[in-house]
Amino acid sequence: MRKSILLSLIASSLVMAETVELNEVSVEAEINSVKINDLSGEELKSADLADSLMRSVPSITVVRRSGIANDIILRGQKKDNINILMDGTKTYGACVNRMDPPTSHILTNNIESVKVTEGPFDVENMGTLSGLVEVKTKRPVEEFSGEVNLNAGSWNYKKIAATVSAGYDKFRLLLSASKESSDQYKDGDGNTFADQIDNYIANSTATGPALVALQGTAFQDQYREMKAYDKKSFMAKVYFNPTDNQELRISYTANRSDDVLYPSSKMDAMYDDSNIYNFEYVIHNLGSLSKQLDFQVYHSDVDHPMSTRYRVASAVPGERVNHLTTDMDGAKLKNMLELGSAELTIGLDASRRNWDGRYYGAGLPAMAPEKSLDDVDTDNMAIFTKYEQSFGAFDVEMGVRYDDTQISTGTGSAQDNDYSSLSAYAFTTYNADAGMEYFVGAGKSVRVPDARELYFVNAMNGQTGTPTLDQVKNYEIDLGFKKQYAGGFVKTKIFYSWLKDYIYYNSDKTVNAFENIDATIYGISLNGSHTLNDVTYVDYGIAYQRGQKDDALNGQSDKDLAEIPPLKLNVALNYDTDMTSSKVELIAADRWSKYDEDNGEQAISGYAVVNLKWNRDLTNGFDITLGMDNIFDHTYAVTNTYQDLTLLTSGGAGDEIILLNEPGRYVYINARYKF
Repeated sequence: MRKSILLSLIASSLVMAETVELNEVSVEAEINSVKINDLSGEELKSADLADSLMRSVPSITVVRRSGIANDIILRGQKKDNINILMDGTKTYGACVNRMDPPTSHILTNNIESVKVTEGPFDVENMGTLSGLVEVKTKRPVEEFSGEVNLNAGSWNYKKIAATVSAGYDKFRLLLSASKESSDQYKDGDGNTFADQIDNYIANSTATGPALVALQGTAFQDQYREMKAYDKKSFMAKVYFNPTDNQELRISYTANRSDDVLYPSSKMDAMYDDSNIYNFEYVIHNLGSLSKQLDFQVYHSDVDHPMSTRYRVASAVPGERVNHLTTDMDGAKLKNMLELGSAELTIGLDASRRNWDGRYYGAGLPAMAPEKSLDDVDTDNMAIFTKYEQSFGAFDVEMGVRYDDTQISTGTGSAQDNDYSSLSAYAFTTYNADAGMEYFVGAGKSVRVPDARELYFVNAMNGQTGTPTLDQVKNYEIDLGFKKQYAGGFVKTKIFYSWLKDYIYYNSDKTVNAFENIDATIYGISLNGSHTLNDVTYVDYGIAYQRGQKDDALNGQSDKDLAEIPPLKLNVALNYDTDMTSSKVELIAADRWSKYDEDNGEQAISGYAVVNLKWNRDLTNGFDITLGMDNIFDHTYAVTNTYQDLTLLTSGGAGDEIILLNEPGRYVYINARYKF
């Protein structure tokens, strides 16, 4: 299957078409990145950024936890191994079980574009291991303009979103707000969240106390039909130009999510609130020593209590809550200057993240700790520089970053940690002719352990965190080519990553379960676009990764690395005219044949899902969009069951961890008015 799909794509992409005008597409493949444009206008059916990225980038896979607030895997890595920024700010989730990843605090209706850079080719931000996701939100414009969206879909999905912008020569303002909610989605077999849990319990072989504990994870009768989530957002931006070469940017983003259900976990989120404040000052052409000077200060905070309130276990022995908060403060000063034909950037970067959590509730054991995370501070100071220059047909980019990081905790019993590191990369492109580019890059990036990996204490007073962890190092080589021709383009990339002291979860341990290991991840991707005629074109992408530990963990034999998705294919046939656009999309993946069974992963069948979307411009600024996802109502799962997250498991002989199915057939309609 893998060879036939790959060969057919390569063959079709290399067929030269007649010289025609290529329609504007929503995904651009730059030489070392993928840029997704007009995300707010295209992704109308949901505010979930993770789902949008999975559709657009073949090397990204969604980590399904709920109807919204899902995580991503990029090149076989997730969590802090991926840097996710919104307008240069960084927001961390508060939940130790990844119920609120950074992607959940950035809603698609506020997003203008997303740029995904794969690999360690970034020195401006701390800890870019497998890649960088840069989100740019809508900018205020001078003209009075805006739009209103009304959306409805299956499972009682409802959404309203509005944006307005106005200003004059020196001052611009943008306001955006949205509200959406949905019932529990049904999988292809018609099962809601509550049904999937009930089916898992019914098929378990657990007995005695293990069965009682598993039965306690089911939803109580009065909550079986409750909504999956209710989410609201607000964004305000002010841009001010005191002079022609200066710009002040101030923004605030608020996200409020209530009663978010997580069926594969033992708890749900009572609410998930975040605030993001951003201040930027940009000055152009200060003189010979500064072509552009950027200064940025930002703050983000997240409040996240998760609870067993809606589950059977909250009655006996009683409700349990883990209330977590996190704050992030950052500042960056960056100066770019021209040295002849070269550009040199020098910058300073500083940040502090605080992470705190405590348990409470009548159902806690008598010996349970009060703190799950005890006021942990992660302080980082860094200096970086980047150099870019062209030498004839060669474009060269190099960067270096030095980090000094201190991590301290409020408890007196756990050790504090100091880390220092040097990251660097070099990336070279050879422009062979007007349409052919070859590229090669090599880099090293580093990230420090987070507070959960170092210090987390579970409710039964077991410290799963390991305070002695070393920082992770990624040494990587990327190479490939991009061919641009009259009818489109094709780009191929191969990478090989050596991970040293990679932080990994050992499910055989109850104390200090995180440990450092050495591993490798390698893979290949191919993507492109091909014009068929003036109104029809095909976008496609395919990605394959493979990951292995250098040695199996102590007491284990499986050397497969967890969370390495199988071969994944994205293909879309697009039809665009002045008034109408439509898309037929196929997303398919091979079965999981390589997985870490020793640490909770399991075999998952392959899938192929077809989605349809149609849009029509009406009169006076109105347009309408109709769509249907998973039109054949296929039952399938995308996310595996690596036990670094706390998921439902029975403990019965031969029982596997609960596998959460993806949504079944989903039909939606969106009406939009633009002015």
